[in-house]
Amino acid sequence: MATLFSRIVAGEIPCHKIAENDEFLAFLDIMPLAEGHTLVIPKKEVDYFFDLDEGSLSRINLFAKEVAIKIKKAIPCKRIGVAIIGLEVPHAHVHLVPLNKVSDINFEREKLVVTPEELAATAKAICAS
Repeated sequence: MATLFSRIVAGEIPCHKIAENDEFLAFLDIMPLAEGHTLVIPKKEVDYFFDLDEGSLSRINLFAKEVAIKIKKAIPCKRIGVAIIGLEVPHAHVHLVPLNKVSDINFEREKLVVTPEELAATAKAICAS
């Protein structure tokens, strides 16, 4: 059965897209830790991030860097934090989270409640940066 992220890649489930190329997709997390919290995934379904082949692993990090630069230009923050957890969805993914303090990337804290309209506005701002 296809993962939630594979269904997003296939267009079966909508997302607030930030960036895309032939191999990777970046989109806003619908339950973000901070405004601009973005997920970067390979389009190919791979369960565990470190099961990606070396070339894909290098390219996803370079793609994530490009996305992080766009996020930082659009969202006021000190840094873009990076987290690879891999327990939530069995599809390799990287979290890019705007940070002003270390606790901003604590995944045990309560997530923001955002509307689809707020996510669309955030995606538009990041894409325009």
